Amino acid sequence: MTQLNTKLVHGVPVTDNATGAVNPPIYNSSTYAFESVGSMPRWDYARSGNPTRDFLERQIAQLEHGVRGFAFASGLAAIHAVLSIFAPGERIVVGSNIYGGTYSLFNEHFNRWGLVSYPVDTQDLRELEHAIGGHGEQAPAKAVYFETLTNPLLQVNDVHAIAEIAHKYGAIVIVDNTFVTPYLQQPLDLGADIVIHSATKYLAGHSDVVAGLVAVANDILAARVYYSQNRLGGVLAPAECDAVRRGIQTLALRLERQQENALAVARHLDEHAAVARVHYPGLHGEAVASKGLRGAGGVLSFEVREGVNPADVLNNLQTFRLAVSLGAVESLAEYPARMTHFELPRSERLKVGVTDELIRLAVGIEDVRDLIEDLDQALAIATGHAQAPQSLELASLFR
Repeated sequence: MTQLNTKLVHGVPVTDNATGAVNPPIYNSSTYAFESVGSMPRWDYARSGNPTRDFLERQIAQLEHGVRGFAFASGLAAIHAVLSIFAPGERIVVGSNIYGGTYSLFNEHFNRWGLVSYPVDTQDLRELEHAIGGHGEQAPAKAVYFETLTNPLLQVNDVHAIAEIAHKYGAIVIVDNTFVTPYLQQPLDLGADIVIHSATKYLAGHSDVVAGLVAVANDILAARVYYSQNRLGGVLAPAECDAVRRGIQTLALRLERQQENALAVARHLDEHAAVARVHYPGLHGEAVASKGLRGAGGVLSFEVREGVNPADVLNNLQTFRLAVSLGAVESLAEYPARMTHFELPRSERLKVGVTDELIRLAVGIEDVRDLIEDLDQALAIATGHAQAPQSLELASLFR
């Protein structure tokens, strides 16, 4: 059987041309000719299907061990299409620690259409079962939605355990696998029904394309997701499909280096006097392995100690770039309270542990000695400013 690293490079051929080209072609045609009025061609209109997109969709299905894959214009477009398979009045249990854009989609968009979301701590399986089952007062939830590694606190969710509980009540299991990728875990094998990726991140891997991917476990879900994809129309364009395909080819090489660097950075910060707490599951490897992951990924977060202004740290980084997103070859740093999780009211942020002192790092493939040196010099500046009035004023801008 072909191994994962080989699948990353080669994918599943569409066999759409006889040129012998090593790479699949990029088809920039919006429409395709019919042989006759009565014919039913494989390709007719690019929103419904495109050979370049088909290659990528087959590949994500292959990598996630699903029956079918789908490519979208962004990660949020992928989430939107998946949530669109549910009807008004239906209830979805949602992990309480999720990306801010996902939180907004649930609470500011789909609630207007009558879809009911119920937040729950997915680390607490008893609470989760109580929520999915309906508290004995309402019908069981139709689905549970969560992230494999939560953003930005990097909590490890147990896909297998959550899936067992959800299926007990007939609920669909939807997993955002962006931080993990199929290289580190294939949630469908653990009982999930739908897997979502912001392919902008690790899969594409170079901060040059915005994309979303979905893989599903059965043909019934495939038909429902395809209907949403085709009717809503948020499909990924051919050139972007090819960019994601090229990124996937080097996923294993990049992610191995990113994990190695992230662990070294996490260990260093864990011993730093200016750091109060580090969130990275790789510091506790047994917790990662016990929940079916083959690694901890390249994202970590940390909280600076009281009196140290996170803005002073972020504004003085030189190798790390102050930017949202993650999973690319370059290292990025961001401030969740003001950037990736600004959609959450402060009270909600604090409730789930996203504090005002929290900084998130997306570690790249640079020399880790440069990354650690950069963090040390920025932390030294921030520590030196800890009691200065201007630092306190700057802090108020970020809170």
